[in-house]
Amino acid sequence: MAREQSTSILQTLLAAVVLIAISPLILVAIGLYLVAGVLLHIAAWCVWCARGRDVLLVYSNSPIWQSYVEEHLLPRLSHRAVVLNWSERRTWGRTLSVAVFRFFGGSREYNPMVIVFRPFRLTRRFRFYKPFRDFKHGKTATVFEITDQLFAVLDGHERRTA
Repeated sequence: MAREQSTSILQTLLAAVVLIAISPLILVAIGLYLVAGVLLHIAAWCVWCARGRDVLLVYSNSPIWQSYVEEHLLPRLSHRAVVLNWSERRTWGRTLSVAVFRFFGGSREYNPMVIVFRPFRLTRRFRFYKPFRDFKHGKTATVFEITDQLFAVLDGHERRTA
């Protein structure tokens, strides 16, 4: 019993020492991540927003959502959107739009997705994956709801919550 307790104490101390030793690396990694995010925000604001483009639209040639995106989203966004087609990702180069997508899109539910950039404000992400999963089963309300939310933000009619 005493031996198990001393082993447990040693493991706890070793874990604490390792955590203290690597904490500067963790802080540097977090700092670099935050700097990358800020730089991508600034780049999008300067390059895109200055030219009237404040939206990144990512979608694919999926039979579930392609026609909806091309009939309902693209016509209203085309003048203000940078568009990436996930189905053509093998031809993507190293561009600002790809870097922005990879940073802000994350690794889940990123297709289809709309990212909205507004100067001096955080980005807003609209992930359409789950709503389209419902849409595929005949439940269209969530797709229309997220579409309405997107255009409310873009039109400046965003609901403020306290």
